[in-house]
Amino acid sequence: MSSTSRISKILLGGCAVAALSACGANDIASPGTGGSVTINNPAPAPAPAPAPTPTPTGVVAADSCPAVADPQGLGNAGTITGPTGTYRVCNLPARINKSITLPKIAGLLYQLPGRVDVGTDGGPTASANDTNVTLNIDPGVIVISGGGVSWLAVNRGNKISAIGTATQPIIFTSRENALGNVNINSSGQWGGVVLMGRAPVTDCEATGVTPGTAACERQTEGAADPAKFGGATPADSSGRMSYVQIRYSGYNLSPNSELQALTTEGTGSGTILDHIMSYNSSDDAAEFFGGVVNMKYFIAVGAEDDNLDTDTGVKANFQYVIAVQRQNIGDAIIEADSDNAADGNTPRQNTRVANFTFIDRSPNPTSDVASILLRGGTDYTLVNGILASPVNPCLRISRPQTASTTADAAIDEAGAPVFKSVVMQCTTKYLGVNGVTDAVVQTLFGSGSNNNNDAFTPSLTSVFINGANETAVVATDPKTISAFFDTTTYIGAVKDANDKWYQGWTCNSDTVGFGTGNSGLCTSLPTT
Repeated sequence: MSSTSRISKILLGGCAVAALSACGANDIASPGTGGSVTINNPAPAPAPAPAPTPTPTGVVAADSCPAVADPQGLGNAGTITGPTGTYRVCNLPARINKSITLPKIAGLLYQLPGRVDVGTDGGPTASANDTNVTLNIDPGVIVISGGGVSWLAVNRGNKISAIGTATQPIIFTSRENALGNVNINSSGQWGGVVLMGRAPVTDCEATGVTPGTAACERQTEGAADPAKFGGATPADSSGRMSYVQIRYSGYNLSPNSELQALTTEGTGSGTILDHIMSYNSSDDAAEFFGGVVNMKYFIAVGAEDDNLDTDTGVKANFQYVIAVQRQNIGDAIIEADSDNAADGNTPRQNTRVANFTFIDRSPNPTSDVASILLRGGTDYTLVNGILASPVNPCLRISRPQTASTTADAAIDEAGAPVFKSVVMQCTTKYLGVNGVTDAVVQTLFGSGSNNNNDAFTPSLTSVFINGANETAVVATDPKTISAFFDTTTYIGAVKDANDKWYQGWTCNSDTVGFGTGNSGLCTSLPTT
């Protein structure tokens, strides 16, 4: 290679090196520009902003449990979460020794961790030793159970004041309800509410004592520890319960001894009960042992035993009663007293029910057999009522004393059962047992007299609202039977579509709905 060629190649290589050495990280030499052209790279993309924390849906747990007057206070049991949100759970003490108030607090549930006693039993008569404790529960409060054996025991000489409203009912229910683990057939998940008083009872626990006196006491069925009731104070008061739901109750405390949604035991006429709903009790919707009971606006849905069970010498008045069974589940709508060795005790039961609508959907051929069972020498009056029982006999009466037509003050006997403005739809209509014939039962009912009709065709709408056929029945003034009753001009619990006393404080289910504006589904908790 000639030197000239080598020099040319060296010069060309040097230019290439010089050109490259002039190119910085952001500069490229472009031919024909006479200089450098600067090109700026785009700024790096900013890091994505963090996703916002989701706004909680549903109920948000309260921060803490409220202070109460009882020195034991409430126990913080942490939180639980269900379909409606997360809740702070506050345990009530096992025994409330000083009057307290449970306020409604958003995102907070009060819990019965087991048996919870309101005060200490003061015995059958009032004395200076009474603890005089009142459990006050504000409208809208929800009380859940801590387990199956949980129940509320309001002892003699103490009271409950659970007064809800039509838009803010008080709800007693199971923990499983709060967790969303319930359905239309759930029941028996906790005990229930038991009120014990000092009014007279029969079937005394001790032998040799006189029924209806302070010496005649009884023990709450199935309770392991003392839970006594009875006395000689007919006007005794165990407090007040108004606008209250009791759901999924009826736990077995011992074999064949279940609690009901509501159990009153020797409560007196000073006790106020109204607007109470029992939902899916595994035993009775409510049972009333002795005492003096007055109640208006009672709803029983889905009870697996009886709906209105009355025992041991109770004197009771019930007005505006709706009872609806689940399909093929449940026993009698009414079971009055028991055939036993003590059924001649006085005071003799005398129960009166006015303005009722009973929907019996369950055949019960091996238990009470009929929709209404009267026995044990009970006195009973039914007025302004509808019984729809297309798969069951209507009326069964046991023992001649129950059917006796002779009033006798010496044995507190008011005479035969009374039926006025009562209409029925059923299969077999009348059954007699234990010395009472079917024909006697038929005569006692007296279809065709006193505005009674045993061949009625219901025209009810929405399960329990009177239709044209019900409206056409001539009513009887209930006040002529008991001063406690309101005068009404219609039969049934609900006069017509404009009568909405059941709305707002009840819950809906597949068994029966109570319309809009209520506390929602029975399987859920309200969120307001």
